[in-house]
Order: sequence, then C-alpha cells, then structure tokens
Amino acid sequence: MAATQTQTNGKVKAHTVRGKDEGVPAPGVRLAAAFEAVERFPALLESRARVMQAATADNPRVGELVEAIESDVALTIAVLRIANRSTPSGGVGSVPEAIEILKPSGVLAVAGTTPVFDFFEPNGGWELKPERFRVHALVTQRAAEQIGQAVGWEDRDELSVAALLHDIGRLVISKLHPGHKVYFDAVGKTPEQRVRSERELLGIDHALVGGVLARRWNVPQRIAVAIERHHAEDADGLAAMVATADMVGHYAQGEAVTPDRLRTVSKRCGLDPDGVRELLYDFPYPREDGQRISEPCPLSTRELDVLKFLSEGMVYKQIAGEMQLSVSTIRTHLHNVYGKIGAVDRAQAVLTARDRGWI
Repeated sequence: MAATQTQTNGKVKAHTVRGKDEGVPAPGVRLAAAFEAVERFPALLESRARVMQAATADNPRVGELVEAIESDVALTIAVLRIANRSTPSGGVGSVPEAIEILKPSGVLAVAGTTPVFDFFEPNGGWELKPERFRVHALVTQRAAEQIGQAVGWEDRDELSVAALLHDIGRLVISKLHPGHKVYFDAVGKTPEQRVRSERELLGIDHALVGGVLARRWNVPQRIAVAIERHHAEDADGLAAMVATADMVGHYAQGEAVTPDRLRTVSKRCGLDPDGVRELLYDFPYPREDGQRISEPCPLSTRELDVLKFLSEGMVYKQIAGEMQLSVSTIRTHLHNVYGKIGAVDRAQAVLTARDRGWI
C-alpha cells in the first residue's frame, strides 16, 4: 500500500493508493512521524537549566523567563504548543502570552519534560545538528528585533517568535529525507538557491512545511503565513521582516546571500539601504540595547511619570509643576514606588525601572 499527499487549508492529507511497496510506510504516516519528531526536538541542556532556574526563583521575573525560553527553539516550541493546547481557541503567538497562561510552575513542568542535548553532543541524535539550527534561529531572531525597532514594528514579541521558528520546516524535511545535504552548502548557495533545490529534488520546500507545522500547533495565522512565505518573491509585512532577518543572519554567519534580494525584501518591510548597511556592519558585535520584554509593572501611571521625570534629572518642585500636583503629593508617589519595587532611594528606583523596561 502506498500513498500520495495534498495540502488543503494548511493541512496535509494522505491518500492511500495501491502500489508495490507494501512494506514502506505511507507518506502521510511518515509526515506525521516527522511532525512528532520535531515536537521532541531537543533543547540545549544549558538553556533548559536557565529556564528552570528563572521559573523557580523566589520572585520570578517575566523578562528573565522569556529570555531563557527564547534562547532555544525547542523550548519556545514546547511552551507555545502547551499554551495553545491549554486554551480552547489557541492563538497564543508569543512567549509572554504563553507564560501568562502556564504560569512559572507550568513552564517549569514543560521544561522538565523537554529532551536535551549538550554542547559536547553536537548532533543530539539528529542529522541536522540542533546546535547549528539553534544558533541560526537566534541570530535571525536578534536581527529581527533590531529591524523591528528600526521600523517601529508594533508586535515585537510576535516578530521574535516568527523569526525563531522560521526554519522549523527544515527539521521536518531532515526526517523525511535523511541524507539531503542542501542545508550543508550554506556558504556556497544562497537561501533562495537552496529553496529551489528543495522544490526540484523533493517537490516541496521547508517554508511551506513550516507553515503547516505552525498551524498544527495553533499559533496565530499571521505567524504561520510569515513562516510559510518568508522565501516568497512577493513577501511583505511580517514575512518580509523575517526574510530580511534570515538573510542578515546568514550574512553574519559568513554564508551566501543575494544583495538584490536583500535590498528588495528589506525595502518591503520599511528598512532603507542605509538601515541595511548599518545592520550588516553592526551585527557581528554583541547587542548592547536593553531587554525587549518587560515584567508586568506594579506602578500606577502617575508613579511611572514621577520616575520618568526623575530619570531626566528633575527635582521634586519641577516634577510637581509638570504634573500640576503639590510637592508633598510627588513625595507620596515616590514613597509608594519605593515600597512596591523595594528601592531605598531615587537612584535605585530609576535604575530598577530602567532595568525592567518600565521607563
């Protein structure tokens, strides 16, 4: 018994047909097995340890937990899958959303059951090395963050997830077609050339498969579409941003990219040539900007305003004038701030608020 497959509304369906290879698993069965294998993709041991440390802290900080989860594709997949499974309609498309649903205790449980590999076990049982895959995903995510900041993209959490998961279809193809070496020629071939090779040799490409897999996990449609279309000639919006970040990531890793393609797709996401040049120049260096994700802020709007004015060097009297309040009211607001965040003076309050992304 053999089988063929078609795609309808983002889902792959298997059709059984008569054939001579009775002992060979049907393609639909093999595809389902490949999907399940990706859901067991191993996390880096150190990444899992950091997630567990952040989740078990006396006062877990959401920003630290998000950063630890997003340090690893496998952990991001696991947390999003379980969070979407825990909500009736799915649609969870960011790690902060998933943490809000699962709580640190739930994240701890997810991390504790996630398979792991170590730096000293580079293949982790996969032909496509998990560490190589993880590093490219992280480089692409960091590029996407900088692009999002440059163009004023509103949903940066969602952009981060789309960038992290943009190549998940490669994992499926590596299980369906072991020995397919096109991925290991990244220095000599551009991403577009490798996608064309997939289509010619396999009849499908990793971007399309990735979109199907994202829908299987019930992530928002816009993320699935961005994954599916990040290699499309007419990619725009979120897909164009992921495509640009992907090419910057390949460039930063010393791999081949097409300048004309980079120029075209970056323009579609609002990044001008000077912005691209700056990104390519700066990207090999460590990131120095602040955290993208902030913790939930316990301060009121007025308490935050007081801190913002303090951070600009204003004294109580000036702040009172700006806010049209009395000096004693400003002192009361600041006293409340100290109590809520555990600060002992103005300098510590300002530094804490900046560190946590509140001002």
